Order: sequence, then C-alpha cells, then structure tokens
Amino acid sequence: MQIELWQIGKTKFPYIDEGVDIYVQRLKHYCKFSMHTLKETEHNKKTKVEHIRSQDCAQLLKKITDKHYVVLLDEKGKEMDSVAFAKYIEGKELDLGSRTLVFIIGGAYGFNREMRQAAQGIISLSKMTFSHQMIRLFFVEQLYRAYTIKNGQSYHNM
Repeated sequence: MQIELWQIGKTKFPYIDEGVDIYVQRLKHYCKFSMHTLKETEHNKKTKVEHIRSQDCAQLLKKITDKHYVVLLDEKGKEMDSVAFAKYIEGKELDLGSRTLVFIIGGAYGFNREMRQAAQGIISLSKMTFSHQMIRLFFVEQLYRAYTIKNGQSYHNM
C-alpha cells in the first residue's frame, strides 16, 4: 500500500526537517511512503482567516481522486493510542488494496467544512494543539511506531 503525507507550506525549522528525514528513511523498510508539500496561501495581516483556509483547502481538494483514501490530521478528530493506530494502519492495508492512503496536515488555520466532508476519516494526534509544522514530525514518528508495533519489534516499549 502507498501512504502519502500531504502538507501545506514548507517547514521553516531545519530541526523538524532533520527529524522527519530520519523517520522517512526508517519507513522505507515497511511501506511505500512519500510526502508532498503544497504552496501556502500568500497572505498578510489583513487577509481574513477564512480566505486563507478556503484557498489552502481548494488546492488540496483539486489533488484528491478516487484512488485516494483521505484522512485529515486535525485536533477535532478521533484519538487513538499508538497500538490502536497500528491496528488502524493494518486494517487500511487490508481494506484499500491499490488505493493510496493519504494523510493531510492543513495549514496554520486548519480545514474548512468542504475539506472535512471530502475526507474518509479524521484523526487527532493529541488533545493538545501543535503547530502544523510540528505535526509533520509527530506523524511520521507515529507511523514508524505503528509499523514496528505491527511487526512485533522493540521500538515501542509496552
């Protein structure tokens, strides 16, 4: 199964990119994984938040096809622990066949209603709010952890 992470805007902090790169390399042993960065909507202090959110989501919606199973990473989504997330990934591997599992991290202002309706799932990584850039690192680490749990490896201490 192909897994993709779509994100809005480039990472502004090199240490996040370095951490992400470590887990992306580790994931290559378990799955076909790729990341895609979409351009952040240009704005200034006078730009309305809803306009930014709408533009970010519009470009995401243009990319979605029938070949994608879309899961938003959003603070209002379903929470699960690492073991449950490993089972979730395992279930998607069985269910999706040749479809691509796409996880999406929105921009700084999140997702609009249209984007939420287009998604097949919404997952929260925490009740806490994190920057959309930090979530990149947290997600790839949790995806790697899910595969080590699924394969009975010792990365996840229980």
